Amino acid sequence: MFYYIKMIPDELGRKATPSERMRKMARIAVVAADGKAAKKIIAEAINRGHEVVAFGRHDKNETGAKTYIKKELLSLMKEDLKGFDAVVDAFGAWTPETLPGHSTTLAHLCDILSGTDTRLLIVGGAGSLFVNPEHTAMLSDSPDFPDAFKPVASAMGKALGELRKRQDVKWTYISPAADFQADGARSGKYILAGEEFTLNARGESVISYADYAIAMVDEIEKGGHIRERISVVGA
Repeated sequence: MFYYIKMIPDELGRKATPSERMRKMARIAVVAADGKAAKKIIAEAINRGHEVVAFGRHDKNETGAKTYIKKELLSLMKEDLKGFDAVVDAFGAWTPETLPGHSTTLAHLCDILSGTDTRLLIVGGAGSLFVNPEHTAMLSDSPDFPDAFKPVASAMGKALGELRKRQDVKWTYISPAADFQADGARSGKYILAGEEFTLNARGESVISYADYAIAMVDEIEKGGHIRERISVVGA
């Protein structure tokens, strides 16, 4: 499998220059924006000079975005997302009663973005990554895959399978490494891979939320993986 290492030398605190801002600026909506991964993506996008609007369900705006709209994901309408260059779906659910939300929320976003030029980028899961060249076995099928994470992996895998059928939406599904570290350091580099489970040179499958956010915003700015699932792992 071909992959490359992306290097981001600048620290998160550096402000984008006027020329960078003019060259790269996009309007980005982040939905289900109250979570940790969403906040890292918002911070990365703002640091690069993008305009970010956050949609969440909390009363108080703690997302880091200047513009925050309190609205449940399933209540979003076509008009809410009109005019955005990209929509980032950061929905997450872990309890048995909420797991079906992975499918219902993603289907709803696809329906309201159907036929538009707005890109839909999904914060995905690692369990559905393939572990063989034939793409017949997934990471979640492995004997050492933790039982506690199998229901989430199954729900997210089901949602991805449904997403693959949507030829009317410009979607990109981005799977993180197996060890997705909320408080991990921002190294500024990552490996971009495809559908198959990939390890770094140290034999690890790990990435921080901060480095994942770099990959997400890179994909928004210049990625061409339309209707594809890609994956990222810390270099």
